[in-house]
Amino acid sequence: MISVIIPTFNEEENIAQCLVSLRHQTVPRSEYEIIVVDGSSKDRTCEIAQKYADRVFVQTSRKIGGARNDGMMAATGDVVATTDADCIIPPTWIETIKKGFEDKDIVQLYGPVYPIEEGIKNSISLFFANTFSQLGYYTKIFYYTLGCNTAFRKDAVVKAGMYLCIDAGDDLEIALRMKKYGKVQFDSAMKVGFSMRRYQQYGSLKSIYEWIYIVAHGGEVQKFSYSQKEYK
Repeated sequence: MISVIIPTFNEEENIAQCLVSLRHQTVPRSEYEIIVVDGSSKDRTCEIAQKYADRVFVQTSRKIGGARNDGMMAATGDVVATTDADCIIPPTWIETIKKGFEDKDIVQLYGPVYPIEEGIKNSISLFFANTFSQLGYYTKIFYYTLGCNTAFRKDAVVKAGMYLCIDAGDDLEIALRMKKYGKVQFDSAMKVGFSMRRYQQYGSLKSIYEWIYIVAHGGEVQKFSYSQKEYK
């Protein structure tokens, strides 16, 4: 069993397409569960999610990392995978994760992203992000993992302490702890469609600057409201 965890907050415009894509996988539906952990949305996110997910509940821990942690503790699968509510999941995603964890030494698996929205600027931006991720992995200097496209062996991630409950960088930092328990593996076949809406609405340079600033200051600052941005 693989448990897929999706944090949400005011995602009524996106959650259905994400969950529908998850329900159309190449593996039988009985082999995975879908868990939506909501951050007290003010719109119809939970109502819509209940039509497609196996479980929908309101988080009790702080921040997006806390939502992922709440989902992990509720998960029944031996493997837990995380993605975002505005992502679109290719049909082979869960099959790729399942095959990856056939290697008993692997404790974390992650992969690249591609832009949902059209445009050369979006493609170039994620090309550099994916190149950065692969550079870190193959040099073993760092692991640029993303919360929208990562999977863990559940017992290992619980031992490691799961995600930090911070505004940004929680999905980057966790791999440094996970590698103490086994192999952290990059798989280029494990792709997800990534929404560029943050960068389109708030600007790429500003969004990247805010992320770097928060990470450099320990993952949480009062200067920016980064983890619960409102989108048009």
